[in-house]
Amino acid sequence: MTSIEALIDRQIKKWEVEKKATAESDLEKKKDFLPIITVSRQRGSSGSFIARRVAEEFGFDLAHRQIIDIICSNSGYRRRVVESLDERFKSQFQLWVNGLFQDQYVDASDYFKYLYHTITALARHGGLVLVGRGGNFVLTLKKGFHIRVVAPEKRRIASIMKFANVDEEAAREAIKDSDAARSQFIKSNFKYDINDPHYYDLVINTGIMDVEDAVKIAINGVRAKFETLKKLN
Repeated sequence: MTSIEALIDRQIKKWEVEKKATAESDLEKKKDFLPIITVSRQRGSSGSFIARRVAEEFGFDLAHRQIIDIICSNSGYRRRVVESLDERFKSQFQLWVNGLFQDQYVDASDYFKYLYHTITALARHGGLVLVGRGGNFVLTLKKGFHIRVVAPEKRRIASIMKFANVDEEAAREAIKDSDAARSQFIKSNFKYDINDPHYYDLVINTGIMDVEDAVKIAINGVRAKFETLKKLN
């Protein structure tokens, strides 16, 4: 078992324990509002750093693309994530999954179906910051808080050169490849433009802004929207 698989296993066990505690204490009456934050970022924009700092501030778990991909590709993990949901929601979730792809997503790949399946289940657990994989397009603006982090190319190149220890040409190519791959992933699977600001609650440009100030802005935005969502549930 790899370190990431061990991390996933520990997280699922945590949810399984929480489910048992919920059943024993009759917390089925809890509110439907469960907070989740998604972070979409350009490579070299400090988006991953902001995601980690926001997760720390709220005491949320952090799930990067690699974690999501492992869960999506492993039927055992997918089953355990769903089984760890509270009973009241689990039956609704199964019906939703069964009917989801009958219309607009009928030709979707198995991975895409598993991605919807996984992100929706993770969102139900709440207390999570999800980085990448189009989480905002799965959940929509009605659920959670969705952040997009961008930066000018010059700033991104400098960041990649520093942290990846590569030269300027390699950093520029890394940006080009990353932007193309992420844009194509969203376009192919969701039919949206990853750069369209209408699909995010907050777009942060770290080109000039200090990254810690960006973190504060994100935290304030999350708190403001979550307060509104609580009142609506």
